[in-house]
Amino acid sequence: MNQKLEKFKQIIAEVTDLGRAEALLGWDQQVNMPKGGAEDRGNILETIAGISHKKFTSSETGELLEDLKLYAETLDPKSDDACLIKRMAHDYEKRTKVPSKWVEEFAKVTTISQGVWEEAKSENKFTLFQPHLEKVMELRREYADFFKPYDHVYDPLLDDFEPGLKTREVQDIFGKLRPQQVELLKAIAAKPMIDDSFLHISYADQGQWDFGVDVITRFGYDWNRGRQDKSVHPFTTGFGIGDIRITTRFDPDRAASALFSTMHEAGHAMYEQGVSETLRRTPLANGASMAVHESQSRMWENLVGRSKVFWKFFYPRLVKIFPQQLGNVSMENFYKGINKVEPSLIRVEADEATYNLHVMLRLELEIALLEGTLKVKDLPEAWNTRMKEYLGVVPPNDREGVLQDVHWSGGMIGYFPTYALGNLVSAQLWEKINQDIPNLESQIEQGKFDELLGWLHTKIHCHGAKFEPQTLVKEVTGSIITPEPYMRYLKSKYSEIYNL
Repeated sequence: MNQKLEKFKQIIAEVTDLGRAEALLGWDQQVNMPKGGAEDRGNILETIAGISHKKFTSSETGELLEDLKLYAETLDPKSDDACLIKRMAHDYEKRTKVPSKWVEEFAKVTTISQGVWEEAKSENKFTLFQPHLEKVMELRREYADFFKPYDHVYDPLLDDFEPGLKTREVQDIFGKLRPQQVELLKAIAAKPMIDDSFLHISYADQGQWDFGVDVITRFGYDWNRGRQDKSVHPFTTGFGIGDIRITTRFDPDRAASALFSTMHEAGHAMYEQGVSETLRRTPLANGASMAVHESQSRMWENLVGRSKVFWKFFYPRLVKIFPQQLGNVSMENFYKGINKVEPSLIRVEADEATYNLHVMLRLELEIALLEGTLKVKDLPEAWNTRMKEYLGVVPPNDREGVLQDVHWSGGMIGYFPTYALGNLVSAQLWEKINQDIPNLESQIEQGKFDELLGWLHTKIHCHGAKFEPQTLVKEVTGSIITPEPYMRYLKSKYSEIYNL
């Protein structure tokens, strides 16, 4: 059996290598590739995706898995080998239902679609992107159909990002969360508006970059195994435990954009930098799910980066870099400014009290597109209508509306709910962390993050993708994903800021 296990691991290592090569080309596409390279890049990714899919779904892999599933039952269920076999059996069952031809076409279509989305966003022309999104949605419906019968057409896509989670479960969670967030928003809206005008003036890009680098270096981001670049949409990608890269972006109208996107992406990156070396060159050298991944990025961005104790240490440093902009702004006013609650157009710039509503809107639209109750051509109007209903604002153009996110161009349908779920998980973990590290706030106030990062490495990061998200969250916090800790966090924070 050891021989079969080693053979299986070799196949999985090669498939993992091919996936890392795809990721490297994807990183280059968003950071360095000239505009004219989209079609050629699409051809390359189509070829690699096809080779990877055929290798993983081969009869040899299937036969090895059949033998190894019985062997796994004799192992400790939490062992690396048992978890690898279980996870690969799940993935094999899914991927063998998807034809190689579909995988190749999807890789090419989404590569070209992403380039067109960038152009459409830049020119504010949804009609440029529309035919490409129609093709993407057609392919995603085809993908879901490979898994019939299903409880819901969205389930197979959601499972790609949240293994084991069902659409009904997400809808139930959001159904409990939404009225509580709306109630909080109404209470805040009745209070005087916070002045954050100092954030909407010019801040030099280099100063923002340098400050962000200083912050995440102190967090524990390992620059020997990472780097930061600029991109249209901030993201994190990895080519192995030893190479986890992040990007950020600069918005001339939003001074805090680069800083918080840098902290956010560093949270993702530190997760994968903390994966156990024993999982190297396997698909387990990743996050448990995108919600758990988001819990890490949102934790560092918001629970740490938007906290008062954080700025007690870092604000004097920021003022030194930007004395003209912040010299007359007190730390208290700065803290309130970066936590201002105001319904806004852009999801990635949304405050914590409104962010989840942006996500819920996208989930409803994705489900409607898949079910066929909404046509792509009608998406801008549907988007604007829901923005008015959910947040009371209407985008003046599609660039700030339906075209703002990159996800649909890449076919990442099923991804958006993980952002809100990640918020909930971050608060669940935060309550447990504060129980285990009673003086955490004092450490943060001194600019010390070693114990926090060490806790995360030990409890979350080292396990990689060994466990399903609900299993991991329950193991660490004692409960599956629930909105209560997040609402406690929001109510406590904003009651102080807005004197509720």
